[in-house]
Parts: sequence; C-alpha cells; structure tokens
Amino acid sequence: MPRAAGLLWLLLPGLAALEPLSVGLAIGVASALTGYLSHPSFYCSYVECCPSAGRRLNATALKVQLNTRLFGQHVAKDVVLKAVMGFSSNPSPKKPLTLSLHGWAGTGKNFLSQILAENVHPAGLRSKFVHLFLATLHFPHHDKVKMYKEQLQNWIRGNVSACPYSVFIFDEMDKMHPGLIDAIKPFLDYYEQVDGVSYRNAIFIFLSNAGGDLINKVALDFWTSGKRREEIQLKDLEPLLSVGVFNNKNSGLWHSSLIERNLIDYFVPFLPLEHKHVKMCIRAEMTARGHAVNENVVQAVADEMTFFPKEQKIYSDKGCKTVQAKLDIHEDVMRDTNAKG
Repeated sequence: MPRAAGLLWLLLPGLAALEPLSVGLAIGVASALTGYLSHPSFYCSYVECCPSAGRRLNATALKVQLNTRLFGQHVAKDVVLKAVMGFSSNPSPKKPLTLSLHGWAGTGKNFLSQILAENVHPAGLRSKFVHLFLATLHFPHHDKVKMYKEQLQNWIRGNVSACPYSVFIFDEMDKMHPGLIDAIKPFLDYYEQVDGVSYRNAIFIFLSNAGGDLINKVALDFWTSGKRREEIQLKDLEPLLSVGVFNNKNSGLWHSSLIERNLIDYFVPFLPLEHKHVKMCIRAEMTARGHAVNENVVQAVADEMTFFPKEQKIYSDKGCKTVQAKLDIHEDVMRDTNAKG
C-alpha cells in the first residue's frame, strides 16, 4: 500500500549512517511493517473494502433482522431471504440477483432493501459499494433520457469494476421515465462478461408503488372469503404483478425488455398493513427512541392513522410511513412514562 510503503522512505535518510548489519536489519523491519500494514485484515479494519466471496452475507443476522424488524410481510421475507441466501451461497451465479419490490408506501420496501444492504455491506446505505438512485432526483428531465442512460451505464460499469459485489437500489421506479431502466439490460443478462466486466455477483433492487392496487385487492379478497392473511403465497401475486407493471405506463417497467427477457428474478409483493402491524411499528419506534412501551400511546397513535376500505377499515392507507411523525407529538408522555418507570 502507498501509505505503508512510505514508511520505508522515511527511514532511508538515516540508513546511510548505519553499519551494513544495522542497515539490513532496518530494511527488514521496515519491509515487515510495510507488509503488515498493507495486509487486508489490517488495512480493511480502517478503510471499507469490497468483501471477499466467502464474507459477502451474514445470512443468520439477515434472517433475525427480517423476522424482528419487518412486520406483516411474510411473503416478502420468505422470498427475499431464500433468494439472497441461495444467490450468496452460489459460487458461480449465471446472472446478478434482480429483485423488484412492489406495494403501497409505508409497507416496508425501503426498510427491507436497507436491511439487505447492511447485511451485504455493514455500512449499509453509507457504504461506497451501495448505490441508491431516486428517479425524481437523479433522472428528473424527460428530454435527457439518452444522457441518463449513458451516465447510468458508466456508473454501474465503474462501480462493479471496483467491487463485483456492489448493490444498486432504484427507488421510485413508478416515476422512472419509460425505457430508461432498459439501459442496464446488458448488465442483468446471462453474460459471463460485458466489455471485460462480470456483473454476476452484483445485486439490483427496484422499489415501486406500481402494482400496489393489485396486491391490495388480492389481500382484501382473501379477507372477504375468510382466508387467513398468512395463506397468501407468492404464486397468488407474482403473475399479476409481472403482467400488471409490464402494461402500466407509470411503472417504470412499461414494455421493458427486463420483463420480456425474464431478467427480473422475483416480483416481491408487500401486503397492506393491518392495525396490529401498525401497532408493531409504533412499539418498535418507541423502543428505538429509548422509551418504555406505553400501550396508551400506541393506541392513540394508531387511532390517528387512516384505514381502508371505508366500511371495514382493515388496512392502513400509508402503512407505517407516518408513525415517526405522529409519535413525535407524544414525546412528552413517553418521557413521563420513562420517569415513572
């Protein structure tokens, strides 16, 4: 490493005044020190390094976090966990893992992608190997789609060259200009290399509200027919999602070659959240803030949320998205609870 090698140069001025034996000893010590400081186990304890194949994913931690931090999403948890663990344990995947997460706002899509990123790269969204794109921020102008395509290809190519295990998250896919995401098709396809770069170990995640209405209808149909929510399976929703977003002009995947070529491995549905799931979110947020759980506050915050359909009021129309903001106005009550506890 340049920094470590510099230590040897610092010693050189004084070496001329030493006896040959001393000079040899000094050079040996400097060389040993240089080797130690440049060893990955030492260097990477201070600087973030791209993980090796054997250290890519903490599968046990991922399973625990999905089970304890993501509420009401049994289908998404099961699919993503199996997909990621299978992909990570495959020594020679044929293509990068590509997941498309769908559902209304506040159901956990961003949260799951954050948890996944943290278990691939400990720094999560702060990692230089995790790349988050927001459609309205990074690709705002329709008349610049051609330029965006070139920039996107160059960015992905450069970052996968630097770290084969890069993670790319595309949020607000439903606001993405039609055809733009097709620019990354060569990187998602079954190619061993593209222009000398292999993309097979990368992970691509799409987040979209598109298809949320389809998911909600299936969930409501199960409830209306007296079936348990936990009986909903991926096969009940994935075909609807793939066709639905392909034909939806506002999905970002409208007539996309990614779907035509079957390059999206899983369309992952996020179900609408019920009262009990919203309360789980509230309790988790209270605990994260260091407060004891006050069930009166939990109920008060849940009562401030709005639910649909109008008659049955089963599902939160914003999921858990507004829980943090609504909990803020109860901060004094929570502090009093802590003081009395």
